[in-house]
Amino acid sequence: MTGMLRAGALDTPPTLSQLSEAARYERFDLLQEHLLEVWSAMRLNHADESVVVIPSITLDRAVQSSGSLEQAYEERFLFLLLLLRQPRLRMIYVTSMPIAPEIVEYYLALLPGVIPSHARSRLTLISVGDSSPASLSEKLLARPRLLLRIAAQIPNRRRSHLIPYNTTELERDVAISLGIPMYGADPRHAELGTKSGCRTLFADVGIPHPLGAENLHSVEDVSAAIVQMRQQRPTMREVIVKLDEGVSGAGNALVDLRGLPQPGDAGERAAVSDRVGALQLESPDVAREVYFAKLSEGGIVEERIVGLEFRSPSVQLRITPDGRVELLSTHDQLLGGPSGQSYLGCMFPADPGYARTISRYAVAAAERLVTLNVIGRFAFDFVVVREADGTWAAYAIELNLRKGGTTHPFLTLQFLTDGRYDPGTALFMTSTGTEKHLVATDHLESQRLQALSVSDLFDVVARHGLHFHQARQTGIVFHMISSLTEHGRVGLTAVGNTRAEAQALYERAQRVLLDESDAALVESPMQV
Repeated sequence: MTGMLRAGALDTPPTLSQLSEAARYERFDLLQEHLLEVWSAMRLNHADESVVVIPSITLDRAVQSSGSLEQAYEERFLFLLLLLRQPRLRMIYVTSMPIAPEIVEYYLALLPGVIPSHARSRLTLISVGDSSPASLSEKLLARPRLLLRIAAQIPNRRRSHLIPYNTTELERDVAISLGIPMYGADPRHAELGTKSGCRTLFADVGIPHPLGAENLHSVEDVSAAIVQMRQQRPTMREVIVKLDEGVSGAGNALVDLRGLPQPGDAGERAAVSDRVGALQLESPDVAREVYFAKLSEGGIVEERIVGLEFRSPSVQLRITPDGRVELLSTHDQLLGGPSGQSYLGCMFPADPGYARTISRYAVAAAERLVTLNVIGRFAFDFVVVREADGTWAAYAIELNLRKGGTTHPFLTLQFLTDGRYDPGTALFMTSTGTEKHLVATDHLESQRLQALSVSDLFDVVARHGLHFHQARQTGIVFHMISSLTEHGRVGLTAVGNTRAEAQALYERAQRVLLDESDAALVESPMQV
């Protein structure tokens, strides 16, 4: 009887606005029960299989980015079009604004062994027509008729699922509006992905992590925590304050502790408070008063790990709907910004000297997430420093409970080569046994690049051979292409058979694009 009632609840749903939060989660839970069934039927060549991609960047940021840059981030996941190599899969891809046809054609042309026109016939592109900086999920929920139109494109809801960028109550509401499960972490697990939640997880599992304190909400909290930390580590020179909801280093700030009174001295607390009040923000676009206001929502402080040789690798994993942990990849992150805490790009795979160590820690943490019923793709960030004996010491610093900056380069490589990462060797090998490496960035940026249009970019790709060669399985794949002209920014993934080759391809692509930009800026003689 219970099963009949539960099925009936799905057959005759109320409207979204009529549901309380508890009722929304009840309905979400019912949908999620079908995810394993959907997952098991994937790649079985069913005629009515589909995926709905809604790459909404639903994040709580100190500074809102522009609508056009948000659009470029939504297009960053167009690598998922490579899933259309499955000959009967249908995809509904939703964005805030229409995607330029030539960008879609660019990705479809990358499909190995697939006729692009056949793949295009199975792709439905839907845009909201709203270029505001609000998240895509917000825009959709404000337009019930558009959600109904998206739902109408799903051939069979029992063989479809939602692929989001990250998961909040907004993405949950989109999923229940469409009547399909979502492959991603339950929004009720959001606390695990905060900076405070990460530290708690690492401590519970016994994974090394920096000295620090969590669940801080004010300058006073941070100052008191630093005073206690200095008692344990009097030689600390710098600490990092991080907002719980900070992304890509933008919520980080550096506090210089050099020259302070000795721990326990009468003037120590006041001096520490002064330093916290003058902290160095990683993002130049965030004002201190805005930062401190966001800190009231939660944050942490931790010792800045330093060494003669310092790197910041990450481990990407996923938990499948049947509860299996899969270690997908390791990356060395490329960092920049005022104090080197802003994510710019990555190299794959990570150095074998520490890849196995951080993988072991990451799997241990992921196994704990399994016990909490977490599913989806996520990544752990680490910092590593070389010890005097030549070994590497690793410290876990963050859990990104969502897709991140290393997701799209790795999946692009995997989809194009049918390869896999081997945790035992810390290498990526194709199906033919060839080793592959990549260097990627979201931040090839220069005002000079604004001189190029999307068509100019593809002309440069053709003339200079910057495309990805299917036969050699090396070359360049571009992303965030629509941000080129307005923002002077584009992303790229360079794939080579060695790290040196991938780096050389990456550097050549940068050089060629900047040279072509300079040529595009040269004025022509006036027409007579």
